[in-house]
Amino acid sequence: MGLQAEETLGIADFDELSNYLRAHTRVFMEVEGKTFYLTHTDGYWRAQDCAVMNDKGHFTDCSDLVPTLSEFMALKWLDGKSVEDVYGDAKFYKSIQED
Repeated sequence: MGLQAEETLGIADFDELSNYLRAHTRVFMEVEGKTFYLTHTDGYWRAQDCAVMNDKGHFTDCSDLVPTLSEFMALKWLDGKSVEDVYGDAKFYKSIQED
């Protein structure tokens, strides 16, 4: 789990977002007044709700877990929408890893 950077990432298009996630495996996404942590952990891609913490103080999963990035980007987890569907309305932020 990381910390959200203050400045948005300059991601030009949806393909660049996919490439960013392949390289960095995590990003924060703000959309529709909510913040989500898109991440690859334990062999699966998932979205986590940043407003809901579990008993360990970590964000909680709010999407199904899928093994590939392409499956995740097309997964309808946000009120019937995928990351690809909301990309144009979303802001993305780097995840700064805690030491």
